[in-house]
Amino acid sequence: MDEYVRLTLLARPGEVESAFKGRLSDLWTFFLRNHEALFEQVYAETTVFERDGDRLTRTYLIEADAAQAIAPLLREQRMDFTPVDEADLYSKFEATPPDWFWIEH
Repeated sequence: MDEYVRLTLLARPGEVESAFKGRLSDLWTFFLRNHEALFEQVYAETTVFERDGDRLTRTYLIEADAAQAIAPLLREQRMDFTPVDEADLYSKFEATPPDWFWIEH
């Protein structure tokens, strides 16, 4: 069975939702164009933004073995994220609507 970890991306402090959405779109377009194999390891995303203090967040389920490869690329793209807990594993069955949106590949 595939195992997934949570990847939570962070908006800049005080960044509005529309700007964060745009940066997320740019980020995943970058992955799709330049690192397609890694992009295909992103399984699902939450359907709503959450808050961490004054920052919006968006959470993704990614294949566990992709976390270490994705992290430096996120830094390169200037996208903040919370540390990935590689011991906190999920199955794809835990990413169900209406809380999660499955990413088509």
